[in-house]
Amino acid sequence: MKYFILLIPIICFSQKIYSVDYSSKADIKVYVVDYESQCDLKVYKVNYSSQADGNDGLWYFVDYESQANKKIYFVEHESQSNLKIYFVKYKSQAGWKNRSKKHLLY
Repeated sequence: MKYFILLIPIICFSQKIYSVDYSSKADIKVYVVDYESQCDLKVYKVNYSSQADGNDGLWYFVDYESQANKKIYFVEHESQSNLKIYFVKYKSQAGWKNRSKKHLLY
């Protein structure tokens, strides 16, 4: 009797982020808003890459472009952005306010 093992890949979306110097190199153009009510995503910067699991606003900023899952460029004007973020003080506050933009970080 032969056994077949079906391997199903588990897709995990880490949020390892690299900030690029030019908008043309970015996957996403990001604008940081002044108030939480204006954002699409509330972001918490984690201290370790292992904490940046999922697509829920837990970002780890990497030192090298090759380590990143997404490359972002911080724009000066809201109208230039694909995604508006607000940095929160606590991990539990992170998350999506506008789920229609969630695809940008997959």
